[in-house]
Parts: sequence; structure tokens; C-alpha cells
Amino acid sequence: MAGDKPDVLMVGAKKPVMMKGFDGKVTLHHWLDLKDKDAFVKDAGKKIKAIAIAYTANKVDGNFLQQFPNLEQVSSFGVGYDHIDAKWAGEHGIIVTNTPEVLNEEVADTALGLLLCTVRELPQSERYLRAGKWKDAHYPLTKATLRDRTVGMVGMGRIGKAIARRLEAFGVPVVYHSRNQQPDVKYKYYPKLIDMARDADVLMVITPGGAETKDLINAEVLAALGPNGILINMARGSVVDEAVLIKALQDKTILSAGLDVYAREPEVPAELIAMDHVVLFPHLGSASVATREKMDQLVVDNLLAWAAGKPPLTPVAETPWPPKTRA
Repeated sequence: MAGDKPDVLMVGAKKPVMMKGFDGKVTLHHWLDLKDKDAFVKDAGKKIKAIAIAYTANKVDGNFLQQFPNLEQVSSFGVGYDHIDAKWAGEHGIIVTNTPEVLNEEVADTALGLLLCTVRELPQSERYLRAGKWKDAHYPLTKATLRDRTVGMVGMGRIGKAIARRLEAFGVPVVYHSRNQQPDVKYKYYPKLIDMARDADVLMVITPGGAETKDLINAEVLAALGPNGILINMARGSVVDEAVLIKALQDKTILSAGLDVYAREPEVPAELIAMDHVVLFPHLGSASVATREKMDQLVVDNLLAWAAGKPPLTPVAETPWPPKTRA
């Protein structure tokens, strides 16, 4: 491939870091700019060797990928990649990469912020002050505190470990549930989520999305968490049965929830917005300029490594390096 500029399809917005990184190194085709996408696929689909995905909101399934028969790599923004059919890609010899590590600390910071906001009602108290109510009375004492709580981590990957380190520094006990016990993790392991929900006071959800974890947090889990329990979701909206959660909050099956993700973003159920005892963030786990630029750069670096004939930097589990034979 040396000396050639490979044809790359950009799916999503023209993000400055990506545009600068790709400039002069690849021939970019912008999916959103194409007036006749069917004509483009017919005329140039065979030329596309790689795809760069700018946002996790851009869905890329097998039907989309198969339009490009010579596709070799999909370089995607974000640590989560449930927006891509990675299984299909792996079965067809296509490498998928994501952007892990560079966002771990930012998301962990946000998770702790969301937990503190939810437990101590910090957004509610700020609204109370702005409304001029402090002149009449002090804000009511918060029902919850971190001082007597155990946090059950639902997932103990890179970000989960970063969150757990912070909780330890706060003097908060940590336990965890994941698909498998991890030998390098000292916290108590629960093979069954329901058992951890009974013993913990907070569930911090930071597990991958996708079919395997859909509605993992269901009515049974919330009932086990109990009326003093708090749910924090930093994972994907699909991991929590949203209708069940709304009912649990309305019925006071659990005390409160802090949510950064939702089932149908950017739509947030009106029932959640109407509740004053929950805290809602607009999916801003990694949303700082510095971190997002690092994520954008890793999209570029993964794709340029491929263009130079080098191994991918961060391939996902379903598409290991070297790739399988194309089906």
C-alpha cells in the first residue's frame, strides 16, 4: 500500500482532530455529504478499504458493512462499540478498533461526580439556592450519605477499576460482579448479580452494552437493591430496563438513581425528567475537550497504522489480530 492513498469512508461529523490527522494521508469520502449514497456505493464501494466512525451514535451493522466488499478496517470512536456489528466484521476478516484507555480517568471522574450528586442531592440544592429558597429555610438534610454504603460495581474493566480506586480513596467499600472473577482484583467477587444487589447499597453500572447485557438491571435486581438503594448507570442505556427503573423510582422500590445514559438518546423519558429525586446527565462521561481529542486521535492512529501495513493499536475482542480469513 506504500505510496498510495487508501480510500476511507468517514461516517459522521468532520471532527477537527480527525480531519487534520487524515489530511494528505488518505482519500476521504464523507458519508453525510453524499447526496446519492446508493450511486456512491455502486460506483466507488469497492474502493473503500477502511471506515472511520466519528460518534457512537453512527450505527454500522452488517448490512452497511457488506456494501464495501474490500473493507479491511473499521476505526471507531468510543470505548463502547455496540453500534458496530463486530461479530459480523470478525467473521468477514474485518478488523474493528475502538478508543480505550485514553478516556478511563475522565469517565471515572464523571462517575464519582454523578454518585456524589445523587447521594448528596447537589444539583437539587443548587436549584434550591437559585430559586431564592435559602432565604426562607435551609435546604433539607439529605436522606443518604456515602459514609454507610457499599458500592457494587457491575463490571470491572479498565474504567471500573479506575472508579474503584477513587471509591477506595473515599473510604467506601467496593465489591463487584462481572462475567468472570479477575485474579488481579482484590475486591469481593459475586458470581451472581442478584446476590450483590442484596448486599450492596449502590450499584455502579459500567459494563459493555449489547445483546449480552440488555436489561441486565431488571425488576428483580432493583427489588434486591431495596428502598435504600441507589443505581448509577455509566454504561449504556440498554443495560437497564428503563420502564422497570421508572416504576421502581415511582414506587420507591429504590431510593434514587443517577443516570448518564438512556435507552433512546437523546430522548429522555418525561417520567424521569419529572422526578426531583434522580440526577440526570446528558451522556457526558468522557466529554471534555482534552479527552475527546485523545479519542479522536486514537481513531486516526488506528487507521493510519492499518494504512502503513502495521498491526492495529486497539482491536476489539471480536476481531483479533491477525484477522481471520474472509468468509
